Amino acid sequence: MTAARSPLSPADRPQLGLRERKKIKTREAIRTATYALIKEQGYDATTIEQIAERAEVSPSTVFRYFPTKEDIVLTDEYDPLMLEELRNRPVDEPWMDSLRHVMRIAIQGNMAEDPDVARMRAHLGVQIPAVRARMVESMSETSRMVREAIAERAGLSPDSLEVRVFAMSLIGGLMEVSMYWAENDFEGELSDHLDHALDVLEHGLPAKKS
Repeated sequence: MTAARSPLSPADRPQLGLRERKKIKTREAIRTATYALIKEQGYDATTIEQIAERAEVSPSTVFRYFPTKEDIVLTDEYDPLMLEELRNRPVDEPWMDSLRHVMRIAIQGNMAEDPDVARMRAHLGVQIPAVRARMVESMSETSRMVREAIAERAGLSPDSLEVRVFAMSLIGGLMEVSMYWAENDFEGELSDHLDHALDVLEHGLPAKKS
């Protein structure tokens, strides 16, 4: 079984046009400004106007890229890349093995870029009701994307009940992993918690201890 090359690796990503590179650069500038301001003064005190000034863009540009402040915190570049990676996995690879592979890559990418930011995002999801509410709201959006990849592999309709339940269970489980990690003072490796969660999805709850 030959693994496909990972588009989540910068060396393997296709070359983007100038316009797309500028968009990514602007998104990154807005996110970087937001994280810095939140670290300095807290989430509630950070305004879109401050973010725009720090990122050297207009407030309207911030809203063009991110409809809400919560979206700045929660949005990253990995969802479409993860879906592409899922589609590139060998067709005979067990489904849960494919998921583990892709999720590990995504976590490694986030942690490698800035572990403090990864922890901040998880912390805000626990501490800030507006961020947590947007996390829940965005689950359905992410689930719709994941359903396409699941359906292609399973030969089912993306709108079938089985695919919808599996996709939402996966996305909801990932959110709980993030919140568990933050609620427990970031103890342990996030990748280990992810593996544990995928074990539960694959095998069910562990046997009751006697």
